[in-house]
Amino acid sequence: MSPTKTPLRPPIALILLDGWGRSAEVHGNAILQAHTPYFDALSGKFASTEIISCGRAIGQEKSAVGNPEAGHLALGTGRPAQAEVSMVEKALRSGKFAKNKILKAAMESAARRNASVHLIGLLSDGGIHSSTNTLFGLLRMAKAESISDVNIHAILDGVDVPPRTADVYIEALEIKMAEIGVGRVATLCGRYFGMDSRENWERTARVYTMLVHAEGERSGDAVTAIRNAFLRGIADEFIAPIVIEGKDHEPVTRVKDGDLVIYFNHRPETIRQLVRSLSVPDSTGAKKPLIETICLTEYDASFELPIAFPSEESAGTLTDALSAAGVVNVKTTQTERYPHLSYFFNGARESQSASEQNILVPTPKDETLDLTPESQSFKIADRALASLASRGSGVFIVNLPAATLVAETGSFDKTVEAVQFVDTCLGGVCDAVINAGGIAVVTASHGRCEQMLAEEDSDAPPRNSRNRVPLIIAGKDVAGLTLRSDGSLVDVAPTLLSLLSIEKPGEMTGTALF
Repeated sequence: MSPTKTPLRPPIALILLDGWGRSAEVHGNAILQAHTPYFDALSGKFASTEIISCGRAIGQEKSAVGNPEAGHLALGTGRPAQAEVSMVEKALRSGKFAKNKILKAAMESAARRNASVHLIGLLSDGGIHSSTNTLFGLLRMAKAESISDVNIHAILDGVDVPPRTADVYIEALEIKMAEIGVGRVATLCGRYFGMDSRENWERTARVYTMLVHAEGERSGDAVTAIRNAFLRGIADEFIAPIVIEGKDHEPVTRVKDGDLVIYFNHRPETIRQLVRSLSVPDSTGAKKPLIETICLTEYDASFELPIAFPSEESAGTLTDALSAAGVVNVKTTQTERYPHLSYFFNGARESQSASEQNILVPTPKDETLDLTPESQSFKIADRALASLASRGSGVFIVNLPAATLVAETGSFDKTVEAVQFVDTCLGGVCDAVINAGGIAVVTASHGRCEQMLAEEDSDAPPRNSRNRVPLIIAGKDVAGLTLRSDGSLVDVAPTLLSLLSIEKPGEMTGTALF
């Protein structure tokens, strides 16, 4: 059935300022300390409110911190959609994790074959890419199957958690392994090497050779190796591959034919390259170990690898509703946020509708955010303005992620600069939309930049208090509009559809914010 044709109407823009949270606390608040004349003018002149961006309101765990995956999922589906991390955590709490058919069958097979098990992922409790609880759950499963040779290949964080803490995480892991009665640390490397997502294959290659050929710095103790790196001025994420030796000065393990490899990251895009390099045959026919592989979640459908917790696709999304009404929607962002504006926004679906256009601004591989805190903001704004000028009608979803990308580096001053650059781009896009007789809806997928206090600061509020983001509806035809103050991200899609006089799909549980 072809989409219903609708008459041309003024444009509506949904502008997503990733990381732009709201907090009255000035200390450590890059949003309040930045000069943001355009955002301030929009807030003062047009209807504005604050909405919840994390927790159960959007489908996360009660104490979860907002993040771009869950945020875009809630924005695009209009309901509390369950993200992968929530599914895994729920399974761990209920005991269903240990009964997961994919994981259990793989563990039983490894036990029968007396095969080595390798657990690869980010050692972090930041909740963005992985969870230590998942790793502990896998160790318990291996113990239950009486598997003795369980090796952990730890990717070190320092980004989603405080820097210079990797040694503490390793110590805690060693205590946990002793408690469970199985497991050993086999290799270490920072996420700069182990979780590259910009096709810097030379970094991924160094991790591959560490895992398969035991190439890298040698050490008899993981904690000592990390602390030595700290003494040399190397932060957690940049620690180069380290191979742990046994008493005979030989590597404790290598990934070899017949072994079982389980990747325990739940977020796909940052582990995808490593999985492809080790577990997916390539067209060159290069020899790789013949291993059994399990992915915790779906990293890439083309890999055709077993998935322990497959995504639950959502129907009746904002994109579906716009497509059914014949409304063109143009989504513009940069490389890092492409999966968020396509896969997550569309309800964990890879497919693209006929009325949907994705504009991706590539991020240079060598981009350094401390030198270019604006990242690709101006190029994103330029592409959005060009689309607006050429089409004139439709829904334009513009994602400006620079502020949160810089915040992830930990630099407060550069985050303030990034916020100011984003504010300039926000002003340009909003002016164009409003001057065209349209409506601009401004919000954020999650908060981050408003709370950049050091973890050691005793006055710092807990990370899970980052839970509110702004929402502004600006346009000549919406003057005097008032908005509810009890909404969340799931209410944004119904609000957009209401502005377009399009009935929301029955699957959406959110309601318009008017």
